[in-house]
Amino acid sequence: QSMSVDDELKQSLDDFRRDFQRLRAEISKVIVGQLEILDDMLISLIAGGHVLLEGVPGLGKTLTVRTLADALHLQFHRIQFTPDLMPADLIGTQVIGESEEGRRVFEFQKGPIFANVLLADEINRATPKTQSALLEAMQEHSVTVAGVTHRLSEPFFVMATQNPLEMEGTYPLPEAQLDRFFCKLMVKYP
Repeated sequence: QSMSVDDELKQSLDDFRRDFQRLRAEISKVIVGQLEILDDMLISLIAGGHVLLEGVPGLGKTLTVRTLADALHLQFHRIQFTPDLMPADLIGTQVIGESEEGRRVFEFQKGPIFANVLLADEINRATPKTQSALLEAMQEHSVTVAGVTHRLSEPFFVMATQNPLEMEGTYPLPEAQLDRFFCKLMVKYP
């Protein structure tokens, strides 16, 4: 006897619910007391959006993102944003290499943005030019260097952290850039 469409849909939803609960339980073995933040992060990932986390240092934001990537067996990179970080440090650059014939050729050397889960730590400490390089990649899921477009691997999920704006040495993200994020989550003390 074949399953009806309603039965198939119900089975798919039950499977999804079970997988979601298993993932949530696995991450909760490491991250304790932040279930609301965790649920919102997982919803954003499933919806294909990026997340901006705001909170003071020491609340486990980095550990949460790393644990999420590990639980899903996705490639994880962390980039510490600083005022001297340049766009090429993020997306990669052309380097001179040598071909088999001994000629000098340009080769693209990928930057840390080429990951499935990217933690952009303290994004508001980088200059607007570097912030824009990341936010363009978030929108397009690709980067262009020397006229050549390089696709980012899927899924491509950015978790950016920012310190509260009243902290010294920060560049606030403009509204147009904030729009690239699915949601902004305020991480409080557990």
